Amino acid sequence: MLAQLRTPVALAPMAGGVGTPALAAAVTRAGGLGSLGGAYLTPQALRDAIREVRTLADGPIVVNLFAPQPVPEVTPYAVALATAELAPFHDALHLSPPTLPERVQEDFSAQLDVVLEERPEVFSVAFGPIPPDALAALRSRGILTVGTATSLSEARALHESGVDAITVQGGAAGGHRGGWQDDALADTLTLVREVARATPLPVLAAGGLMTAGHVRAALEAGATLAQCGTAFLLADEAGTAAPYRHALREGTRDTVLTRAYSGRAARGLRTTFTDAVHHPLPFPHQNALTRPLRTAGAQAGQADVLSLWAGTGYRQAKATGTAQIVASLTSGN
Repeated sequence: MLAQLRTPVALAPMAGGVGTPALAAAVTRAGGLGSLGGAYLTPQALRDAIREVRTLADGPIVVNLFAPQPVPEVTPYAVALATAELAPFHDALHLSPPTLPERVQEDFSAQLDVVLEERPEVFSVAFGPIPPDALAALRSRGILTVGTATSLSEARALHESGVDAITVQGGAAGGHRGGWQDDALADTLTLVREVARATPLPVLAAGGLMTAGHVRAALEAGATLAQCGTAFLLADEAGTAAPYRHALREGTRDTVLTRAYSGRAARGLRTTFTDAVHHPLPFPHQNALTRPLRTAGAQAGQADVLSLWAGTGYRQAKATGTAQIVASLTSGN
């Protein structure tokens, strides 16, 4: 099915509000593979988002979740260090002192039940393999499965796990590192070539693909699709907050790998927050701890407390409609 798309472009699943149903639908309407990053959504919100895409577009879509994993324990001392680093930022926005909520993530099983009932054409995960029972349930419903690898060893592990395709994420990619065995920062095209040679599975290339030339190079390296996220951050249909958009358009910030916002390595624009946080809690605790600050920062127009996820090529992003961005990524293909 992936090779039969009219356009060899997949939207990267951008959870947290940037990846809207309207954006996913627009990519699908343009002949590509629209994606919903559903990891932070409640089961009902995930169901609503999938159904909204279905009302906006005919064609295949991906739903992406985070692979289930044990929630690490945190000590009172670690929580005290993390909240102390956030306190000045809370004070500046007149927020109550930062506190760690009891619930730090959504229930994967409940989210997966929605996926099984709504039956998107494709289901993908980051941060680990799909559990065997979930893989069997997805396969029984005819849903294509995709894992995310940042290294050749992870790609081989995903192949052995039984997924149908692999997203190969290079080091230039924005957002969270999708792997789980290491924090490899491989060159995207090099890793695509290695994985395409080592496994028979279709490859979705991700990381630094901002132009038609980049897309062609990924396909020539052995990818079936080019998965693009940063290229769509300024799309009209994206849910990118106004201060986030301004920072991207300004183009003056470097990108950094940081654990400051979520506790897990992710690439985004450098901020005063990334510079100030040295003792983040592990994921998903830090992500839950910083959520009120990020929400308030978006409302107040304060970009420096937002997780401004972006790949290294973010200055090439175009502020226009999604259909125009897809066309620019595939001109000459």
